[in-house]
Amino acid sequence: MSAPSQEAQPSVPGLGNYHTDPLNPAMEPRRLFAEAFGTCLLTLVAAGADTISAATGTDIPKPAGVIAPALMVMAMIYAIGDVSGAHFNPVVTLAFAVRDDFPWKRVPGYWIAQFVGAIVAAAILRILFGDVGHLGANLPTHHVSLLVALVTEALLTAILVTIILGTAHDTRIVGHNAAIAVGATIALAGLIGGPVSGASMNPARSLGPALVGGTFDNQWIYLVGPVLGSLLACAIAFLLHGPTTEEAKKAAGGL
Repeated sequence: MSAPSQEAQPSVPGLGNYHTDPLNPAMEPRRLFAEAFGTCLLTLVAAGADTISAATGTDIPKPAGVIAPALMVMAMIYAIGDVSGAHFNPVVTLAFAVRDDFPWKRVPGYWIAQFVGAIVAAAILRILFGDVGHLGANLPTHHVSLLVALVTEALLTAILVTIILGTAHDTRIVGHNAAIAVGATIALAGLIGGPVSGASMNPARSLGPALVGGTFDNQWIYLVGPVLGSLLACAIAFLLHGPTTEEAKKAAGGL
């Protein structure tokens, strides 16, 4: 396909493409769809491993189950990061807002889109494979206490969000390679924390399958833990980088 002409895709000097410009309120539905779509694909892959394994009797290796969503996030950052900022996670949106990278008035819309995307993904899994494997809902392992699972989720989320805020702080240094850093962090966190808590780090990814599958036991861990981790990451980001930058605001909005 040939590149669209300037007439077909007008731009605003210094802001980027008109159709994905985060300062253009008319494009908010496009951004919300991008967040819902990205979170849906992330949840579909992350929760799909356990669901498909239970439905088919195929033992999907745990490393594959944690690396797959990392690769999906990496790909989606490249594909639609310029549309919405590629948050795909309510606590990432929260951190950007706390850091003043992202307007608070847009936070509820992003949260709704992210949870809707996760619920749609869980519904797709249930329609295709039935109510098996808890639809991939995260559950703490029986070998650790709930406190350990909670702290694990908080710490892993703090690491992930610290990486996200750090790569957004100065995109001139990292640029599009932020996708590699974020994807690698998700994979590493999954490999380390998966056996403890499932390494969700994402309330939407956890609560979507839990709601559709009716798995409510200890799901508060996957809300409280990531929120605490996100706030800790904001404090770490301030200590490391100080106040926010215009580069970070652009990254959070998709520019």
